[in-house]
Amino acid sequence: MVIIAALRAFPAIFHRSALRLLGKTLLLTLLLFAMAALGLWSAVHAVRVYFGWGGGGMAEAAATALGAIALGWLLFRTAAMAVMNLFADDIVQAVERESYPDAAATARPVGFTRSLRYALASAARTIGWNLLALPAYLALLATGVGTAGLFLLLNAYLLGRDLADMVEPRHPALPPITSVNRWLMGLVSALIFLVPLLNLLAPVWSAAMAVHMLHGRRTLA
Repeated sequence: MVIIAALRAFPAIFHRSALRLLGKTLLLTLLLFAMAALGLWSAVHAVRVYFGWGGGGMAEAAATALGAIALGWLLFRTAAMAVMNLFADDIVQAVERESYPDAAATARPVGFTRSLRYALASAARTIGWNLLALPAYLALLATGVGTAGLFLLLNAYLLGRDLADMVEPRHPALPPITSVNRWLMGLVSALIFLVPLLNLLAPVWSAAMAVHMLHGRRTLA
């Protein structure tokens, strides 16, 4: 069911509204990382000056670059999905109008204030749960695959909840996506986020998949 939903969602990436949304999501995500990199450089500079370490600008630039790469790898999913939550109505409306016009006609717009609340909650959940899991991540490093497996399982749950929050509030009369299907949907999304370049499409693709998971359950089952 979830694989069929993902395949049906893929063409939505190339809709004009989806491309606009993808552009906004990527630009805002990059802006957030640019601000984070600036803050990281300021912290590195302050630490170097405080302790009187040598190396100057080149050492600071190298440390900042390595830190920014690590932040990008760890937090791109978090930032992209949080930003996506702000504008999710755009892609959800587009997919509903094309594939489920009756549902689109009765949908309740989420609104910016509620979308902002979902975005902040998404970021807080993702960072908080992954910080709580950090000791387990470190302990499982010795297994070779345990850390990656736990990271994937946990973030599949978190992504599934984020995606359900994008589509379910628009249709409060419909039965919510089951917990199992939420997790499977999140797992597919998490796997997409792991693929270089394809991960840039993951926020929009995942949101479109969530629409098909909510409305297409009878036909996809």
